[in-house]
Order: sequence, then C-alpha cells, then structure tokens
Amino acid sequence: VKEISSLGHEIGYHYENLAICNGNHEKAMEDFKLNLEKIRALVPVSTITMHGSPKSKHNSRDLWKNNNYKDLGLIGEPYFDIDFSKVLYLTDTGRRWDGFKVSIRDKVNPEMNNELEEKGYRIHSTDDIIRAARANALPDAVMFTIHPQRWHSRKILWLNELIMQNTKNVVKRALLGLNS
Repeated sequence: VKEISSLGHEIGYHYENLAICNGNHEKAMEDFKLNLEKIRALVPVSTITMHGSPKSKHNSRDLWKNNNYKDLGLIGEPYFDIDFSKVLYLTDTGRRWDGFKVSIRDKVNPEMNNELEEKGYRIHSTDDIIRAARANALPDAVMFTIHPQRWHSRKILWLNELIMQNTKNVVKRALLGLNS
C-alpha cells in the first residue's frame, strides 16, 4: 500500500462498518474512525467509498445520515460527491463492466450509460470499452471501480475467481429481493 501511495495513487477506505456492526451507528462510527486511523498510520487517506455488503440488511452509506465524513478530514465519497449524470460509471462487479445492473447497492444514475447505449455502445466487456474509446464515444469523465483480485493472467487463478464470483452472484440475486 505504501508503494502504491508513493507512486501518487490515492488510497481510499472501502468501508462497511455499519454492516459489520449490525446497524449500530455508534459502534460503526467508532469502528470507522479506528480503521481510518490505522490506514492513515501507513498512508494518507482522503477519500472513502462504501462496500455493498450484500449479505447485510444494513447499507453502510447510512453511517453518514448522522455523521459527516468531512469532519474527519475526508474530501469525498463518490456516492455523495460525484454527479453521475456527468460521469460514466463502470464497475467490474459481477464480472462485467455494467456491473451496477446486477449489484444490490452499487447503484448510480445510469443516465450516461443509457446515452452510450442509445448511440450503439453497450458497455459490458473490456472490448466494448475499447471500441467506444476508439470511436471517441466515451464521455470526458469516467469512473472505474475495479476489483484487482478478479483479474489474473494465470488460468487456474482466473478460473477459481470465475467460479467463486458466479457462485456469489447467484446468492446476491437471491438476496436482491431481501436487501434494497
């Protein structure tokens, strides 16, 4: 993490404290602060983003209903601070670049995605992104949420990740009706 930070990359905190603390806002806030302090002991942290936690009925974003992350020296949380009507959001959630369509909580305004589809550019695979980029069809601002553990060049590791993610996705779809 220190090496990545030294290269100029932002290290953000991917939090799920409210889910971990079973909806207890006070305990979740204490946990959040403790974890933030531990990460900041290693590298600077100025951004955060919630983790979807599909097995929990608690949405970790709700931690900020009675708290303000900016009071902790944080400058941004994408779900609150990015205008997704102006930014194309692509995530590899669900092993596809339009993963927000299958995610339980990782949802944003799909306006930019819809505009691309209307122009004939459905972004589902990496090849779709490349095709749209080569045609200058992508908007000026794109936010990628990438889970690096899903990308392997060794076939056995890639296959293991494929099987595990597909299994998790079946469970997520079953939970979709239970968690909003």
